[in-house]
Amino acid sequence: MPYSSSLNNRGLNGLLQKLHFLEDSILALLLLAMILLATTQIFLRNFFDSGIIWADPLLRVMVLWLGLLGALAATRENKHITIDLLTRFISESMRYVVKGFTNLFSAVIASILAYHSMRFVIMEYEAQSKAFSGISAWILELILPIAFGLIALRFMIHFAIDVRIIISRMSKQ
Repeated sequence: MPYSSSLNNRGLNGLLQKLHFLEDSILALLLLAMILLATTQIFLRNFFDSGIIWADPLLRVMVLWLGLLGALAATRENKHITIDLLTRFISESMRYVVKGFTNLFSAVIASILAYHSMRFVIMEYEAQSKAFSGISAWILELILPIAFGLIALRFMIHFAIDVRIIISRMSKQ
């Protein structure tokens, strides 16, 4: 269940729906651009023995961005890859505890990844590394700390919702 549907604030839900639409639009446009660029590159290579010199490195960067933005969208909808072995054998109330722990653990790991990827981007900035066509590598790599930071935030939101559900269930008993 997406966390936006778990919130009671109507204005916040509207804002989140617009943000989700924006994220999905960026994903779709990025995928379309990748398909068009790759198709153009294949066409140019096969029929004209040429190509766009910066297309292949750009496509690699676009794959990175698409993967991380896709992971962000999967986290938003709680549709990321999970190992669901334990939850089949425990009670429903205990599932929220396990899910909460998993979300907290995932938030910590994503936070660590965000921190270290930010350190990496800073090192790339200081080294003045170039990716291709004179474009600074750190600009293209900035998606790493941003995506991991947002993924960590989303896992923390899921954790908070799980804690709220656990407390609600405990108060009913």
